[in-house]
Amino acid sequence: MKKALVSFSFKLAAVAVAVASPFAVHAAPEEVNYLLPAPPTLPAFAPWMIAQQRGYYADENIKVNFVLGKGGVDVAKQIGAGNAVIGGAIGDTPIIVRANGVPVKAVAVLGAGSLSALAVKKDGPIKSVSDLKGKTLTVISYSDTTYYALLGTLKKYNLSKNDVSIQAAGPAGVWQLFAAGKSEGMAATPDWLVDADEATNGNVDYLKIDKPFNSMAQAIIASDETIKKNPDLIKRLVRATLRGMQDVMKDPKSAAATYAQAAPAFKGKEEKLERILRLYNKYVYADQKVLGQMDTARLAEVQKFYVSEGIVSKAAPLTDLYTNQFVGVER
Repeated sequence: MKKALVSFSFKLAAVAVAVASPFAVHAAPEEVNYLLPAPPTLPAFAPWMIAQQRGYYADENIKVNFVLGKGGVDVAKQIGAGNAVIGGAIGDTPIIVRANGVPVKAVAVLGAGSLSALAVKKDGPIKSVSDLKGKTLTVISYSDTTYYALLGTLKKYNLSKNDVSIQAAGPAGVWQLFAAGKSEGMAATPDWLVDADEATNGNVDYLKIDKPFNSMAQAIIASDETIKKNPDLIKRLVRATLRGMQDVMKDPKSAAATYAQAAPAFKGKEEKLERILRLYNKYVYADQKVLGQMDTARLAEVQKFYVSEGIVSKAAPLTDLYTNQFVGVER
């Protein structure tokens, strides 16, 4: 009888331990609003959509709700104000908002390249950046960091925003106006380049630039407060998103198929998606030594430009703009 009682006690203890252990039972997923600077169904957000579709956030016990912001700067301001835990922007964005007292950092950068570059018509008059003087260019918005990257490229060729006409046209108009011949160039992500190329029967490509302005790729940003108080959440969000990016790099065809499942509007357009994702691999994601890691020398160069142009009033310590503590982290 005593042996039976002892055995039963051990069983009760085992049950108690199992209930108390977060590894033994699944706690309710932590719900997070993730702000994105443009519609999440744009292929630019393939790493996020693939991470969602393939259950990578769920693997980290997180339920992600993607919420649309109004460009990277707006996303950063909302995060800094505590209206969201995390969001998407560009690696440059903390430079701009930090100067205005918005306490956010980049916690991962998705690639070693620039998110956007200048796209032009193959049969058009623009053969170099110098040819843009007096011409019209389109950008997504004046509050998006891609606009400032365009100004940086113009500066490399001794041009300013006063030497061109820059129109903020939104995420669709940016390429539609260009494709329709209402602008001579656009600050284009790979998505928009392919859209415009299809609309012009293969007449669009990136302009070859021998003195490029080294803007940065998309970034994941979080507030100083969240980084300090809930670093584990940031680590899990970063890790899941970088898994999505890695899937695009390893197998863009499979990634395109998954993306089409997440964004039904792209069903039947998997070949186009694959083409876009291959451009991301080539121009944006490639050559990053540690997935997600910030290039501090590049960040310093970009900040120097922003200060010299008066876009920000003064330089911030680089360590105020980013942290690499969440990248290169294995489960």
